[in-house]
Amino acid sequence: MAVRRPRVTLATLLRRELIRQEHAATAALIRDLAGVRARGCFSRVEFMRMCRWKSPRAQHLWRRNSTARVRAVSRAMLATRSERRRMELLTSLRGVGIPIASAILTLLDPRRYGVLDIRVWQLLFAVRSVDANRRGQGFTIAQWEAYLSALRHYARRLGVSARAIEYTLFEAHRRRQEGTLYAAPTQAARSARRLPGGAPVRVLPSESARARRRRAAVRG
Repeated sequence: MAVRRPRVTLATLLRRELIRQEHAATAALIRDLAGVRARGCFSRVEFMRMCRWKSPRAQHLWRRNSTARVRAVSRAMLATRSERRRMELLTSLRGVGIPIASAILTLLDPRRYGVLDIRVWQLLFAVRSVDANRRGQGFTIAQWEAYLSALRHYARRLGVSARAIEYTLFEAHRRRQEGTLYAAPTQAARSARRLPGGAPVRVLPSESARARRRRAAVRG
């Protein structure tokens, strides 16, 4: 397990550690997107901003989505009441997996949605609020629906947004993490991390790693 199981119930943890104030950069982005739902669709530029907020790694794929395609998908997504259909539509866009789709929904409606994040999932698994996918990788739509149900349950109990619950659990996991976050970290995972507000931070290789590469180049 990558996180210590809390010694209190999840409801108690949330009451004690609840974060009500949104990260400043994220709050600004949410404000910029405030008119999307009334408009009934989002633009390609808005789409790119939302994807980049979650993770910049697949931007070469996002760029392959045309303006017309983004508008058509977003219009259909915002028109349906089915959560599953919303996820199916968003993930039909190139480069958009379930976590990024969940981030798009969160930025458009933080009251009802939270980002599907490995940290939050692992903490929910530790307290048995979700019962599958222990590592929190390779999510299915059914798992996202269970996750969303858990966030909304605690949001109703505490009278806050689903995003506030997700953000609080994200930070709670960071304080309790043990060992590595990912089962098999890739170079991409090591070089790009998500900040609390969703923005990426670049992690430079250590000096020892650089030295090893130089020695290998000399030997070659």
